[in-house]
Amino acid sequence: METREKMICWILLLINLTSCVCGTFVVNVTQTSYQAEENHNITLEWTFTTNTDSSLNSLSVYCELITDQKVSVLYYLHEGVTVPQSQDEQFKGRVQCDKDVLREGQIRLHVSRLRTEDSGLYLCEVNTTYGVSYSECRLSVTAAVVEAKPQRPTVRPQPESPQPERRGRIGLYVGLTAVLLAVCVGLCSASCHCFTKSADKKGNVSVAV
Repeated sequence: METREKMICWILLLINLTSCVCGTFVVNVTQTSYQAEENHNITLEWTFTTNTDSSLNSLSVYCELITDQKVSVLYYLHEGVTVPQSQDEQFKGRVQCDKDVLREGQIRLHVSRLRTEDSGLYLCEVNTTYGVSYSECRLSVTAAVVEAKPQRPTVRPQPESPQPERRGRIGLYVGLTAVLLAVCVGLCSASCHCFTKSADKKGNVSVAV
């Protein structure tokens, strides 16, 4: 009699274990590794097993960033209600969740204006009435590349153009110089001509110019 009862208990336990295994609750990460640049935006995604009998009010989601220095809360949803006060100061105003897709078993966290200190291991735990599980991914944020500004060519100062008064004086000097040269040439020509005539009259000297 006791042996039969033990067999019945083992059978019932096996049935329970089988049903539990078939209805295992699982959380998966869409991508195990992410890479992004500083000041850019990124979307971290997870999926979890859904149940037709469950509602959003029974769903809790807890996501955190784990680094060598500290653990920071990224996002916390408790029984369908977001708890912003639990969010770490590092992520204030930079994280948004698409609550519309939670019923479909999807978690999408949009992180904007990335910083290098956002690099690390991101763990997301989902708690429902039919199971608890978690999954993790790693994010690496590199520093933004600062482009060197092109150097402007050195502009040498142009020599100042002469003032109108100076230009007038220069023109006057040039004109006077030309007049003086013309007068000198005329005087020299006249002197030579006179000298030639006087020499011819005396008959002693003959000069041709």
